[in-house]
Amino acid sequence: MAAPLSTVVDVYFTDTKRTRLSGSTPCRQKGIRKCFIHCTTSNSTPEAPPTPTSDNNKKNTSLSDQLAPLANKTLSTVTPDQSYAFSNSKSTWVNPTKAKRTVLSSERQKRATYSHSPQLRDLKRFAHKLNECGSSEDEFLLCLEDITRPLTREHVLLILNTLKQWQKTHLFLNWIQTQNLLPMETIFYNVTMKSLRFGKQFALIEELAHQMIDTGVPLDNITYSTIISCAKKCSLFDKAVHWFERMYKTGLMPDEVTYSAILDVYARLGKIEEVISLYERGRATGWKPDPITFSVLGKMFGEAGDYDGIRYVFQEMESVRVQPNLVVYNTLLEALGKAGKPGFARGLFEEMIESGIVPNEKTLTAVIKIYGKARWSRDALELWQRMKENGWPMDFILYNTLLNMCADVGLVEEAEILFRDMKQSAHCQPDSWSYTAMLNIYGSQGDVDKAMKLFEEMCKSGVELNVMGFTCLIQCLGRAMEFDGLVRVFDSSVERGIKPDDRLCGCLLSVVSLSQGSKDEGKVLACLQQANPKLVAFIQLIEDEKTSFETVKEEFKRIMNSAVVEVRRPFCNCLIDICRNKDLLERAHELLYLGTLYGLYPSLHHKTSEQWCLDVRSLSVGAALTALEEWMWTLTKIVKREETLPELFLAQTGTGAHKFAQGLNISFASHLRKLAVPFTQSQEKIGCFTATREDLVSWVQSNSTAAATAT
Repeated sequence: MAAPLSTVVDVYFTDTKRTRLSGSTPCRQKGIRKCFIHCTTSNSTPEAPPTPTSDNNKKNTSLSDQLAPLANKTLSTVTPDQSYAFSNSKSTWVNPTKAKRTVLSSERQKRATYSHSPQLRDLKRFAHKLNECGSSEDEFLLCLEDITRPLTREHVLLILNTLKQWQKTHLFLNWIQTQNLLPMETIFYNVTMKSLRFGKQFALIEELAHQMIDTGVPLDNITYSTIISCAKKCSLFDKAVHWFERMYKTGLMPDEVTYSAILDVYARLGKIEEVISLYERGRATGWKPDPITFSVLGKMFGEAGDYDGIRYVFQEMESVRVQPNLVVYNTLLEALGKAGKPGFARGLFEEMIESGIVPNEKTLTAVIKIYGKARWSRDALELWQRMKENGWPMDFILYNTLLNMCADVGLVEEAEILFRDMKQSAHCQPDSWSYTAMLNIYGSQGDVDKAMKLFEEMCKSGVELNVMGFTCLIQCLGRAMEFDGLVRVFDSSVERGIKPDDRLCGCLLSVVSLSQGSKDEGKVLACLQQANPKLVAFIQLIEDEKTSFETVKEEFKRIMNSAVVEVRRPFCNCLIDICRNKDLLERAHELLYLGTLYGLYPSLHHKTSEQWCLDVRSLSVGAALTALEEWMWTLTKIVKREETLPELFLAQTGTGAHKFAQGLNISFASHLRKLAVPFTQSQEKIGCFTATREDLVSWVQSNSTAAATAT
């Protein structure tokens, strides 16, 4: 279940006639929201602190029960003059010149009641004639010459409401103005604006609004609501804010539609404090938010990764007794995934099921993504089993999400069962992304036979393989040293019109590092030459020992700048591996230095007063060994200069979350033995090597003595 919500509440009592909620502006730092709350009431004795519940009870209580105590104390029904927790002291929504209205404004134009006179029946037929006439301005105006005279307010509204095209509605309003047949009213503009909103014609709507202001026609709630909602519909969020602020300054209070629209606008702009302030002020006027509003708030906090904000949404939902619907649950689950809270998301999902709401494809996809990101493979597979047992809906996205999760954690058999289910499904046959996920699994496993069989199956079934699928297949063939098959697959991808991207070039570069010294090295380089000739030229440059360091530096910078960020470190790793394979150790150290200089290895070294750490988990084997040598040389110089050293030294290789991850740990341990460095494998943590200051100092001194004796 979800983790229990806890907070610190300070309660004191004074002689007043009502309970008042007061709070400071939230302190927002690193996504944390802090709220200090005080409650006062009259003629009461201090309330005893609640008896702590046991851990077992907390685990068994629902999310609603966990949040209920805080929601009931801090977010009860309030009056307009109260201060609010999370409210913004610098809000722009206060009009100091006019008193706030305690209820929503009811100043709306009343709809006219139509009579059933023969004249109106003729007018309706004429309105339909206007709909059917040509859409050009000349044709429309020519048709208007046959209109029944004189026109009344009721006639104008009938025609405005009957016209289907926004162009004709706008033309008719302009015609009414030019004829001076009757005074212009707010409702004429409102009906026209609604038609224009349907056509996303915000510029025309704004023009009419300014026209109303200039001619003294009042703008009511419907006018502002239409303007703001159209601006939102057209993604003109700044315009929506502008007209909302103008509405508030006039003394008009937003209605439910306007509140929901402007909250969504502020949320899309990422103005969290303004959203909270506006929400609280709306609640003060008696506005009751609907589930869609809470969905907007949850999405906003999720995008910001603000877990406390997501909890805040739950507390408001509790206070107004709004039961989340499927849309709200889906939004909050996605928000919790972005906030990195898989446990809380799992609890929310289970509570949704218990409430009787059946999940849809979007719900299940969100939960599977959360489990996959957290590497909760068991939970993901259990959920998949529940889907089949309960007959919950499955679609392409959900199947492919499950397959990608299996690929991430190396679940081969489970992925194959999923893939077979897709093939047997009537509506979810495997697509290009499904095949790519399976190729990724077989490629990571190094199963060339299954990967090639899958590739041939794709070719026969006509499924187009994308560049990611080709990358996985080439990686699989490269690791298996099947260079002829690799060349055949690469040529096939080029013939199919696939343009190699930086990731495919990185894959080919890694295969080049694996093929060093073999007769097939030239075949792989020929493929890389087609994909990225500049990269091949740089390999030839660094292999030439006469090339100066400055030249290498300039070309290295140019190569990395032309590549996407995600492949720059893998590029550098592979280039170092190539140099070490060719016994160009000095060049390998130069490339490691350049990679560090340009920020490709930001977490390589960690230093505290107690320990120094070398973290090579993001490096290839060759780059990790180069980094180790560099570190030992540096430590040797420091010891000889008798500088201050920490008590403990750590080297971390990690074990890799993927069960098919290569054994960097084994190669690193072997190189430590070769250098005779006094690091030992930690018994508590695999992939962690430790050494004490005394051991390293002794190792340096013994090496120095041996060197002096040899001399």
